[in-house]
Amino acid sequence: MRAQAGDWLVVQSRDITHHARRGQILSVRSADGAPPYWVRWNDDGHEGLVVPGPDSHVEPAPGPSETNAG
Repeated sequence: MRAQAGDWLVVQSRDITHHARRGQILSVRSADGAPPYWVRWNDDGHEGLVVPGPDSHVEPAPGPSETNAG
């Protein structure tokens, strides 16, 4: 898994009683983009250091052409 600041970390639910969790990656500790990541979670605003598990994936931050489209 590789990421950069601004990307989104998504942790999928392990069962149907919980929702997926999404947070913005604020900083990456390694030069190659490997975990751990400092993440701010959308659902409660909590920030913390995260080592993602196998139920997680990274969604790239939108590029300049995607954010200015319209």
